[in-house]
Amino acid sequence: MVPLMQTTLAGTVTLTGAGVHAGVETRLLLKPAPVDTGIVFLRTFADQAPRKISVSRQSVQATDLATVLGDKSGILVSTVEHLLSTLSGLAIDNALIEIDGPEVPILDGSAALIVAAIDRVGTVSQKARRKFIKVLKPVRVENGAAFGELRPYDAGFRVEVEIEFDHVEIGRQRFAANLTPAVFRRELAHARTFGFLKDVERLRGAGFARGASLENTVCLGPEGILNPEGLRCPDEFVRHKALDAVGDLALAGLPLQARYASFRGGHKLNFQVVDALLADRSAYAIVEAPEARRRDAAELVFGQPMPAFAPER
Repeated sequence: MVPLMQTTLAGTVTLTGAGVHAGVETRLLLKPAPVDTGIVFLRTFADQAPRKISVSRQSVQATDLATVLGDKSGILVSTVEHLLSTLSGLAIDNALIEIDGPEVPILDGSAALIVAAIDRVGTVSQKARRKFIKVLKPVRVENGAAFGELRPYDAGFRVEVEIEFDHVEIGRQRFAANLTPAVFRRELAHARTFGFLKDVERLRGAGFARGASLENTVCLGPEGILNPEGLRCPDEFVRHKALDAVGDLALAGLPLQARYASFRGGHKLNFQVVDALLADRSAYAIVEAPEARRRDAAELVFGQPMPAFAPER
């Protein structure tokens, strides 16, 4: 069930670990935040004043191999997609994220450990209704054979992700589901990031993947999967791509009421669709969940939402 009211954390969540690209050990604190705060990063530095930034379209600095946030002063934090996906997937609207390093820890390469840590402290409902970005008309971005598209959808937020890789372990895979916290926990949270052995030397030479290992990445060699434990499910690859898409779409700044379909997508394409949507003011409206009555909660949220005039972020 999708909540009607805004939610935040019931306590502080602590996570530590190295980033997959920089390889730097980082401590992360997820804290409760007031109504209408949104998701805010507070980067603490040893030699300078802390910097704060809200997750929004304007905060995106790069989307090549990871989603990187920053402002006019420069980059603030990178590889935020798994964390944003978890907060979005669990319908957490407001949180302050304190981080003392350049990159969100990769942990085991999935969102499972973040979900487990949040579940240990729990979430609380707040005294304000949730706000959504309701897609009013199709918005599509194409990059060669790849595409991403948002379309109107009255039954919540639906993801339909299809991938295609020329590797015996992947091939063509598809995942589709209406996203709720229960679906996110069950279907997406466990899916790990993946990469190809042939790309490792090139990536590390360019300053990426320095923290990647078989502990946090599914690694594909010419003849198969190098991880001794194998896959967590046969289609773990497309499920992870769907997890990434949920996190990238959270860069809109509010949860979406829409259907998102992509083929051969990645961070850059996902964000290009968000950017195209928010650049066209006729393509969306900011709406508010109505007050609960006797009907099913999901129907109430996405049946006839009421217009809201809160500031866009």
